[in-house]
Amino acid sequence: MITNSLKGSLDIAKIKGIRVSVHWTFLLLIAWIVFQNVRSGMAADSLLWTLAFVLAIFMCVILHELGHALTARRYGIKTRDITLYPIGGVASLESLPKKPLEELWVALAGPAVNLLIALLLVPFMNFSAPPSPEGMAQIGPSNFLFAFAAVNIWLALFNLIPAFPMDGGRVFRAILNFWMDRAKATRVAASLGQLLAIGFIFLGFYVNPFLVFIGLFIILGAQAESNYAQSEALMEGHTVQDLTMHEMPVVSPTTTVAEMVKEILNTQKKNFVVTDGEQVLGIITQLDVIKALGDRGEEALVRDFMKTDIVYLPSSMPVNEAILKMQIHRTSMALVQERDKVIGMIDNDNLVEFILIERARRHQPLPT
Repeated sequence: MITNSLKGSLDIAKIKGIRVSVHWTFLLLIAWIVFQNVRSGMAADSLLWTLAFVLAIFMCVILHELGHALTARRYGIKTRDITLYPIGGVASLESLPKKPLEELWVALAGPAVNLLIALLLVPFMNFSAPPSPEGMAQIGPSNFLFAFAAVNIWLALFNLIPAFPMDGGRVFRAILNFWMDRAKATRVAASLGQLLAIGFIFLGFYVNPFLVFIGLFIILGAQAESNYAQSEALMEGHTVQDLTMHEMPVVSPTTTVAEMVKEILNTQKKNFVVTDGEQVLGIITQLDVIKALGDRGEEALVRDFMKTDIVYLPSSMPVNEAILKMQIHRTSMALVQERDKVIGMIDNDNLVEFILIERARRHQPLPT
């Protein structure tokens, strides 16, 4: 799966400059598998084979995500990290390919890795005595490779379902993008995905409840992808200058947390620029103030918790590039420069406001 790392993750490796992490919830999955199998009376050697199988599958998930990441790198797109969750892996690309052919190859790379793994296992499998369906119920040395190959084929096919956020949704969008603009292609692909999701939910009530979860996951993912693509389209042709807030909330580095709390409660201000005369020293957000209140107390000074790693954006920069830069630096606000002089700021709130205004201007329905 591709997305555009998270706290609670443990770094386990660095491959080709890409940090690979395991989220703490993955350890819960391992603990649950051990608990369930021990409770059912599984022998120790069978339990070890089961755990080895689960870990091998998730190694394949990492390789799947590396397939996306390394293919994206060929097109100049970096990957921040890969995080492993109980439900799969997420490659955090700094951006998504915009050209349909590039998106097609990046999306196909993950499932292709799984199919390649299954193919490489074929010479080592004993087809003269394949395991019976009943024999596949418990993993052991006789059926490990068969089950491992089958799971990789299933992972490839599952990810190729033509619905966001699955790889197949991006494949379908890339194919449509050859004949229509990206926003329209996304809407069509998202609509198909949601239709399939309804089918999954319906089947889930009669076949397997897990299909209900998959259906809901697809519906939410498809809607998020559609909204993101529409927002991108609305921003086309606009520069940072078009949404710059020229009146910046300015505070002194010696302002106390108590004074900041009062300012936040009495006004609509959420983000502030810390200055000393004409010199910009740092920035603070509403969340920074609240955290400082809990950690440092009301008498703490702004200079003690302000952020000094400020993101500066040229006023002529396209808005979509500015959003990407803010995402890469994981900041909710940035300062705008013109001829090396700070002329204002933008933050997430006025980005949302700008999108809503553009929707209204183009007579598009506003999100609920």
